[in-house]
Amino acid sequence: MIRDTLKAAQIAAMKAGDKPRLAAIRLILAKLKDRDIALRTGTAPADDDVTVVDVLQKMAKQRRESILLYRQGAREELAATEEAELAVIEEFLPSQMGEDETRAAIQAIKGELGASSLKDMGKVMAELKARHGSELDMSKASALVKAALA
Repeated sequence: MIRDTLKAAQIAAMKAGDKPRLAAIRLILAKLKDRDIALRTGTAPADDDVTVVDVLQKMAKQRRESILLYRQGAREELAATEEAELAVIEEFLPSQMGEDETRAAIQAIKGELGASSLKDMGKVMAELKARHGSELDMSKASALVKAALA
């Protein structure tokens, strides 16, 4: 489980005295705890790794946006800090599908569902997320689905 890997990495960072890495891992664990608390009111997910990957993907997306904004504002030191956190977050994410693999998955789903126009984009996106949600950046996949259905 990814959560166990995170806890082991936290201990290793503490023993190594790697303060920036330790801070990033603690941040991830804090976000996971927040998500766990939020999910107590609902039904718990069957697969904990799905929850962890979802949290990690959101954190990575936030870091990428922050890096872009910091660079636009000429704040390189803050962008560097965000990049370091992003590197730690990406270590724990499962490997992402490449663009060619994503296109192949979209074509397979498109064929199975008989999707032929942009009206079917919602169905294709829902099925793509159900099958490959943890392996894809859905914002990039959205543009590929739109191009495939146009």
